[in-house]
Amino acid sequence: MLITAVHVVRVDFPAHTPPFKWRAGLPGSEPAGSGAWLVLETDTGITGLSFAPRGALLEDFVDRRLRAELVGKDAMAREFLWHRLWELDRMERFPVWVFGIVDVALWDLAGKQTGLPVYKLLGGYRESIPAYASTVTFGSTEEYLDVADQCLELGYSAIKLHAWGDARADARLCEALREHVGDEVPLMYDGSAGFDLLDATYLGHALADSGYLWYEEPMPEFNITAYKRLAERVRVPLIVGEVAEGAHMNTADFIASGCASAVRTSTGLRGGFTGAMRIAHLADSFLLRAEVHGGGLAAEHLCMAISNTTYYESLVDSNPVRREAVVDASGNVSAPTAPGVGFEARWTESPIPSGLLTLAD
Repeated sequence: MLITAVHVVRVDFPAHTPPFKWRAGLPGSEPAGSGAWLVLETDTGITGLSFAPRGALLEDFVDRRLRAELVGKDAMAREFLWHRLWELDRMERFPVWVFGIVDVALWDLAGKQTGLPVYKLLGGYRESIPAYASTVTFGSTEEYLDVADQCLELGYSAIKLHAWGDARADARLCEALREHVGDEVPLMYDGSAGFDLLDATYLGHALADSGYLWYEEPMPEFNITAYKRLAERVRVPLIVGEVAEGAHMNTADFIASGCASAVRTSTGLRGGFTGAMRIAHLADSFLLRAEVHGGGLAAEHLCMAISNTTYYESLVDSNPVRREAVVDASGNVSAPTAPGVGFEARWTESPIPSGLLTLAD
């Protein structure tokens, strides 16, 4: 199955509704923008898809570099093409998501060629998984407690906080939530790289005292030694390696440092399905969990394929709480069933130029 054409199909998307906030110092929800589909045509008539939220950047990389690299190549040679992107990265310095966009489209082709969902090709460990509620930033402790009650009523079995980015205020919030929901509900906290070592240590002590399951990205992930120092100071488990460049290679250094109680993996930030599974297997060899970052179709496939992951991350972005459509009343997510990744429903919802409407058939 040879790749015969590579298209970038630009599509506009509306602002996120309702808008939400992240911690102090970070922008909130996405404004209206322009994304793009990466479309890989093959000589078999099968078409591979993936979606990038930064359409102009993808278009530039494809026009200047990736189209010439992909056309004429064997679409089933995913390992070769993945390594080729890393070779090109020496000169291009691709944003980390570029690896994922290309790799996901190639896995989409493989799934369609075999008639199987991608998670089956990756190993097919399970058919369903519990989801945890991953909050955006709300205005007060009282609102967080109200949101937590709604999440539990909607079936979510665990809750992760994105809070304000103030170590003392966030510590008080985390303690209040633990007291409110009791000892049996798993709770997690994500610092979104908001702290230095001193504040991260203060907050880590509070999380340990409240029995939090994990402490996620409290500091920027550029300095692994800082995470090693943090792990030496706090008892709460650290989950690391979500965003730093280098994918599996960077994750390996986090693990080698001794700071990782668990690691993050994803298609978008860790090199597509190929990179995500490398990380999952690497973590497994050290008896660590590889928890899937973020939601969406690719994350659903990863959650079903990776044995050492425990949850699907479901964003809770509003109050009143809206349970994500893929999460059922029992708080579980079921495996995708369509061949490939299953982007066709999203494709047909996009304002695709008429000349390309048949590509995903």
